[in-house]
Amino acid sequence: MDRFVWFIGYEIGEEKIYSGTGIRLYDGDTKTCYENGNVTLTSYRIIWQDASNTSVQICLGLNLIKSTEKQAGGLGKSPKICFTLDDVPVNKDPGPYSRSRYNHVRLSFRNGGDNEFFTRCTKQLQEKKWLAGKLRANQTASAHVQTSLVEKSKVPELRISASGIGGIRRDIEETNRKNEASISNAFQDLSKLMNKAKEMVDLSNTIATKIKEKKGDITDDETVKFKAHLLSLGIPDPVTKETHGNGTHYHMQLAHEICKVLRSEVDDSGGIMLLADAYCRINRARGLELLSPDDLLNACKSLANLTLPLKLREFDSGVLVLQSAIHRDELVIKQTKQLVRVNFYDNMSSQIEVV
Repeated sequence: MDRFVWFIGYEIGEEKIYSGTGIRLYDGDTKTCYENGNVTLTSYRIIWQDASNTSVQICLGLNLIKSTEKQAGGLGKSPKICFTLDDVPVNKDPGPYSRSRYNHVRLSFRNGGDNEFFTRCTKQLQEKKWLAGKLRANQTASAHVQTSLVEKSKVPELRISASGIGGIRRDIEETNRKNEASISNAFQDLSKLMNKAKEMVDLSNTIATKIKEKKGDITDDETVKFKAHLLSLGIPDPVTKETHGNGTHYHMQLAHEICKVLRSEVDDSGGIMLLADAYCRINRARGLELLSPDDLLNACKSLANLTLPLKLREFDSGVLVLQSAIHRDELVIKQTKQLVRVNFYDNMSSQIEVV
């Protein structure tokens, strides 16, 4: 799956060959979150689009396919097509997976159409039309460069002879050098600050572990204060759309991050936390990489499918909360009844003694 990249748009000369529905992607023999989509075969690549979220589109270049294999379906199994892939290109564009331990992917055809897809894909691999497309693109780019050079050669050279021109040029060059030096120093300082921030976060995690091991030696007030300091340090490597795309995979990784950061906070809050509070806390921890309310809500909706320790719950009033997966209303009601009963009997006993 690390050969797939985010689909931006069709290239010049790219032709649509075949379209199918109900396609699931496998990374090797492992199921992925790309489970129900539409596939489009073109003369250059294979494009997969999420059926429920059309903004999620990924593609695989035909030039990366070394061989194909057709796998028949059976009882409870859909027919599949397996692609053995070439090595990951050095200049690969961003995609849904940064790395994979497999060198093959599989397409599962739930609604049929695997025979026609296999036949047409094999034909495109034999014709290799993407090579002609690259050649045309290079020729077009070369023609544009030559045209630009010709146009520049027709422009008459402007010569200015004046006593102050040399001084003006030297002033401009000196100003540019100072600006470049200032920008360079600013980025060096920023890099040092980022490195120091990561060191501080690692240190805080180590100290937090020690606090758990020696919880009896530290007062509750000191623990609360220290946790507040840890939260202000932030997340060393937050999940972003630049690194994980902007679709289902991004929301799934974001759900893992939310559980990692907020699980202890939810437990300390009695196993339940308002989604508005969770929004404030996760953004405080992420620093400059702020989340939008929609991204947080979509990530929380995917918690139930990932069997994580937190889940999203909506009450009859419409209030949304993050709740611990082991939190049970029945248990809370039972504990509340016990507390009421104990307090009631204590009060009755004290009144009887007074009488």
